[in-house]
Amino acid sequence: MLVFWKENLVLMAVPKTGSTALEGALAPRASLVLRDPPELKHAPCYRYKRFLKPMFKQVGGQNPELMAIVRNPIDWLGSWYRYRTRADLIGHENSTRDVSFDDFVLEYCKGTPAPFANVGSQNKFLRINDGEMGAQHLFQYEQWDKVIGYLEERLAVQIMLKQKNVSPKMELTLSAEVEAKLRDKRAAEFAVWEMSKS
Repeated sequence: MLVFWKENLVLMAVPKTGSTALEGALAPRASLVLRDPPELKHAPCYRYKRFLKPMFKQVGGQNPELMAIVRNPIDWLGSWYRYRTRADLIGHENSTRDVSFDDFVLEYCKGTPAPFANVGSQNKFLRINDGEMGAQHLFQYEQWDKVIGYLEERLAVQIMLKQKNVSPKMELTLSAEVEAKLRDKRAAEFAVWEMSKS
């Protein structure tokens, strides 16, 4: 999470959406960088509203606007799946090394998924109160030119990105049947991604 005090903007770090690359490029420019532990770096909008928003209001009267990036849910799950195939996770309950992508997505669709498929929700990350959208500025991960353009204009900087925290490369295919189930069970994930199109 990056806080730009003078520009009244907070860049939320939705997991698996390029937040580490943006942090690498913009941390020197930020007023506050929350990078560790991961629960703080990736604090969702409802946690921001509960803890950080009151503090910012108290220390400087600021009520920053929130910005977030949302990734296509299938691609987002693919990134999580690939990330969890890493050698250092072999034997760990989060490893997807011996699980097919279809089985990973089917498990994700369950109410309480097994640890290897328990990767959260972009939709829930962004919601506050009773489903209200917590971020004022949403961008699709697939539209990086718009993300960069907005940040460069808002922050008056030129951004040079380097890839960071990238999941291992591998070809993934989701069967039509499993995709249909995902779209049915996790429709809100697709809706918030569509909402992010600018």
